[in-house]
Amino acid sequence: MGDCEPTAPELDGEEHLIAAAKYIVKALGSNKNLTDDARKTLAELGTQLSNMTVLNENKGDGISEIKDRLNAVEEKIMNWEEDRSMIWDSGPEEVSEYLNAVGEAQKLTERLENLCLNKDDDEYKLLQRAHDVLQKAMERLEEEFRHILMENRQPFEPEHMSFRYTEEDVVDGVSIISFGDESIEESLHRDSVSRASEEYIIDLINPEVIPELRGIVNLMSNLNYEQECYQVYTSVRKDALDECLFILEMEKLSIEDVLRMEWANLNSKIKRWVRTMKIFVRVYLASEKWLSDQIFGELGSDNQVCFVEPSKAAMLQLLNFGEAMSIGPHQPEKLPRILDMYEVLADLLPDIDALFSDEAGSSVRIECHDVLRRLGNTVRATFLEFKNAIASNASTNPFAGGGIHHLTRYVMNYIKFLTDYSETLNLLLKDHDAEDPNSLSPDMSPITEEENKRRNSSGRISPMAHHFQSIASILQSSLDDKSKLYKETSLQHFFLMNNIHYMAQKVKGSELRHIFADEWIRKQNWKFQQHAMSYERASWSSILSLLKDDGIQNPGSNSISRALLKERVRSFYLAFEEIYKTQTAWVIPDIQLREDLRISTSLKVIQAYRTFVGRHANHLSDKHIKYSADDLESYLLDFFEGSPKSLQNSSRR
Repeated sequence: MGDCEPTAPELDGEEHLIAAAKYIVKALGSNKNLTDDARKTLAELGTQLSNMTVLNENKGDGISEIKDRLNAVEEKIMNWEEDRSMIWDSGPEEVSEYLNAVGEAQKLTERLENLCLNKDDDEYKLLQRAHDVLQKAMERLEEEFRHILMENRQPFEPEHMSFRYTEEDVVDGVSIISFGDESIEESLHRDSVSRASEEYIIDLINPEVIPELRGIVNLMSNLNYEQECYQVYTSVRKDALDECLFILEMEKLSIEDVLRMEWANLNSKIKRWVRTMKIFVRVYLASEKWLSDQIFGELGSDNQVCFVEPSKAAMLQLLNFGEAMSIGPHQPEKLPRILDMYEVLADLLPDIDALFSDEAGSSVRIECHDVLRRLGNTVRATFLEFKNAIASNASTNPFAGGGIHHLTRYVMNYIKFLTDYSETLNLLLKDHDAEDPNSLSPDMSPITEEENKRRNSSGRISPMAHHFQSIASILQSSLDDKSKLYKETSLQHFFLMNNIHYMAQKVKGSELRHIFADEWIRKQNWKFQQHAMSYERASWSSILSLLKDDGIQNPGSNSISRALLKERVRSFYLAFEEIYKTQTAWVIPDIQLREDLRISTSLKVIQAYRTFVGRHANHLSDKHIKYSADDLESYLLDFFEGSPKSLQNSSRR
């Protein structure tokens, strides 16, 4: 710029220019009639020659004026370099004077550049001074820009938002545990986190300084210093975003850190991640985007970079946690938490796509979609692993007392809990039955009216209903195998009665009813009733046979043998005492089922005993009657309590 020293080609050009001018003068002398185009061209040439003459005549005076003005501007700008206090902290008057000085330096620099100065001219050094003054001013504006951004940051307080969370929510939430833990029924619940669907804009910096920041950006951009603005803004806002994640208690974790973490700790961090994603995307990032638009909006499409660059690292940090969860082991206890992650990310996907809509944000969009896909694959794999875990849950010892097995409680409460995710599971399990070798259930009945509730619009059973029925079938198959560990046939049926009744009641009393339908419930009711009757036959048939007259007559006559009768009664008491000792240790957790089975047993046993004793009252004295019918009826109330007792120690006689 400003280098106008003629070169050899330029000298040749000047000779041609002189020759052309002489030709024009000669042509004008011989041609008195000019066309309009010729007159217009000659007029423009005359104006240009006039301007060049004036410029050369005034150049000396203009340089002197520029020098004086530059000295004044330089003094104002350099005074602030020596002061080092912040201009925007000193009041609007000082700010206005400084900005006027910068504007003046800009004008002087442009004026000197237009003079086409030679490098060897003294005036060229003046141009270099002007550039230096302007550079100093830009550096100072960069500092002021950073200072205003940092000093006017507003505190981020998520506890004041409508979907805040407490540490208690994080620590004391759902914990899906192993098959061997009975407490799962009480521990299962889903967090009630509100799903805010709209963005919520907050002030990340004091709104009063936004016009000041926008003014600095526009001024520096006009002087081609916008990159310096971008860098400062990106640095400051990136620190603010990191602080936001710190406030939300989202620490930076590598994939290896996540994979090594104990489940209790990981469970807490997943819950915090779900809440953080909602707040971070719909509140913080939405506000961050609004702020960058306010400050850089007049720069056009470039302003998107000022949002993407500072927020990209924080978003990728959060998505990295999701990726870690997607590649970890497919443990059934993690499924509800992974479903939470999938649902919140799917819910936020339109927001994220909108925030990172252009090319600058494409890496965030792509990573978000990829993590969502990975989480979906993990949900499917974990669900199928859950089914495999049920099928492979072998036992070597019978379950004490014939009660409700831990596996039954776990599975039924697990699938009951999963009904909260019906929409997501139906989406993710669709068209994946072929991957599941256990998907065909022998309990699937012909279509009935009740099944319409669990069918989709195409008339087919929903994917989740299909898989849940398959799970119930696999569970019953496993329970059949476990029942065979009991030596007593009566206890085998007792165990299956308990567990199938529990399954039916769990379905009947929950949202599972709409998935399994009434036909399935009726079938299970019939099953457990059959096992109850089989239990009674196996337990009491031989005992009740002692209360029949067969075999107690005297040989060769129909008269009753007192000796055989006394032996028969004594055998009945011994048998009753033995079954009392055994079956008081057995347990029926369901109060109504326990009462029903006691009544059914009592109707059979007590009635038979009362009839037998009454029929042979003339042959039996009081010393032969060890227990009255009322005694036996009272003793039956001790059955199925899970507390072994002995009539030898009983004090109720």
